[in-house]
Amino acid sequence: MAERLVVIGGDAAGMTAATNARRGRSDLDIVVFEKGRYTSYSACGIPYLVGGAVESLDDLVVRTPQEFRDKHRIDARIDHEVMGVDLDRRTVEVRAIGQGRTITMGFDLLHIATGASPTRPDLPGIDAPWIRGVQTLTDAADLLERVERGDCGRVVVVGGGYVGLEMAEAFVDRKADVTLVERGRHPLGGVESEIGGRIVEVLRGYGVETHCGVEVTGFGDHVVHSSGGDLEADLVILGLGVTPNSALAADAGIATGVRGAITVDHRQRTSVDGVYSAGDCADTFHLVSRERVHIALGTVANKSGVVAGVNLGGGYATFPGVVGTAVTRVCEVEVARTGLDVGQARAVGIEVVVGTSNTTSRAGYFPGAEPVLCKVLAERGTGRVIGAQIVGADRVGKRIDTMATAITAGMRVADVVNLDLAYAPSITPMWDPVQSASRDALRRLDLPWA
Repeated sequence: MAERLVVIGGDAAGMTAATNARRGRSDLDIVVFEKGRYTSYSACGIPYLVGGAVESLDDLVVRTPQEFRDKHRIDARIDHEVMGVDLDRRTVEVRAIGQGRTITMGFDLLHIATGASPTRPDLPGIDAPWIRGVQTLTDAADLLERVERGDCGRVVVVGGGYVGLEMAEAFVDRKADVTLVERGRHPLGGVESEIGGRIVEVLRGYGVETHCGVEVTGFGDHVVHSSGGDLEADLVILGLGVTPNSALAADAGIATGVRGAITVDHRQRTSVDGVYSAGDCADTFHLVSRERVHIALGTVANKSGVVAGVNLGGGYATFPGVVGTAVTRVCEVEVARTGLDVGQARAVGIEVVVGTSNTTSRAGYFPGAEPVLCKVLAERGTGRVIGAQIVGADRVGKRIDTMATAITAGMRVADVVNLDLAYAPSITPMWDPVQSASRDALRRLDLPWA
């Protein structure tokens, strides 16, 4: 009888693991249980679907359950929720949603890819149906229905994380009156205050009423916040980040750690033999802080899912970790970051200096050049690149990849300054913004160029 791999979760980390396990072992019986109605989809595209930039929900679906059956011999079952895992008996208990029955299935290998859920603070009225997180295509379908019914005239976004900012823009594009409430000094808590301030300016210029340093305290007929006023809303979007869906694993006796995420090693193995995990429900290793962290990004989910799948299929693969690189578009500008910010660096005992550049996206005289603010963090004494952040229009966000590469390679700011980067007036200034900021950091460090 063939060995069976059961995969819990049918999105990026689950289906990527399943397909890679199949490549390694043609004899493996692979069954995937997904409690939602879709497999293998781009959750990152949901704000653009809601905003109208993406025309159809189906455009976000990469591969259907039938395609997995036909092309990979993977039995992908949607509307099936795993309710419990028995590690002693090596079985899972599964509720077939809508069928009124529960099944028990044995496994030899198990992969947990249950993802994460939008963080819902313990506040009065938080369970009202007009308060929504945004994580799955089911969430997206519900929001689209609300838009079509005209139920989204007044939208309050609670929290200025990536999803919160993207959803605020989406509903402005849908002609809604949008208010963003952020308890921090500025949106995107992982960027420095000057960059955060630029984001606030952009949001307000786009039509988003933005309140920073304000905390929501409850929901009733209105959204109640710490400034003492109430905000009227037809819909509330939670943009407070996500919480790993690790309860199923923890209840089974699998170890969890940082932020409650499932603890895995460099091969995506959990604390239980034959049980793997990847994606938003699992932790990972930060290459700069040298600590376990929880970072819920599609890039991490896909890469760690590949590693889990290769190992489940009998191969050998490792996931070295991350440097925390992320990018998003906020209205007409892009903002990106990588590595550590000043607070994170201090928390792990790294003293840094910050180099800053205010330059342009192209040669200053060339039509279309836009202001660009870039910051580079370097370790005092060594000059090692610790982090970087950038904000500006004219598609500047992907410049952060240069700095992500530099951090991963252990480069110093002097190395970045001396990189032979491409130049053309219509594309970039003579000194790229990341090099200009690195030059400023080098000056503040009082270190030589070479």
